[in-house]
Amino acid sequence: MALGDSLTAGLGLSPEQAWPALVQARLDAAGHNLEVVNAGVSGDTSAGGLRRLDWALDGDIRILIVGLGANDGLRGLSVEQMHDNLGRIISSAKARGITVLLCGMEAPPNFGSQYTRAFRDAFRDLADQHDVVFLPFLLQGVAGDAALNQADGIHPNVTGARRVADLVWQSLEPLLPHALASS
Repeated sequence: MALGDSLTAGLGLSPEQAWPALVQARLDAAGHNLEVVNAGVSGDTSAGGLRRLDWALDGDIRILIVGLGANDGLRGLSVEQMHDNLGRIISSAKARGITVLLCGMEAPPNFGSQYTRAFRDAFRDLADQHDVVFLPFLLQGVAGDAALNQADGIHPNVTGARRVADLVWQSLEPLLPHALASS
């Protein structure tokens, strides 16, 4: 289950071009009998993800990829509230025996260096506190590169989505043996 915002939903891309579908293609090519469910909702914040968590985790979910926080940062929302929301998402998933991959996000610099640092640190703190696998920045190598983003400068284009899928796959692949063992 990929729980996220427009970056996960693949805003501006066809469904098969979004990073969750690209990760699905890798799973299929490797012969893994797992389905990636894209639960990305454009505009969603960590609070929105928390509100829809129960239905998102309904079913046989083995791994939860949490890709929320970008909209919290874009809106300058409380880092403490984001931390609490994401912590509750992680705790709920782990209580159900679901492995969690937390994808970090960066805040834009316009809210100042203190906010930006606290925002970044919140993800690392959550990963350490909850002992989950951590991808420090979902858009590493993609953010800020015009060749890898759509005209809005925020959402990855097809090539950028492939790079995001590569990053996610690097963190996800080591989790697969455990997820497959619980089949």
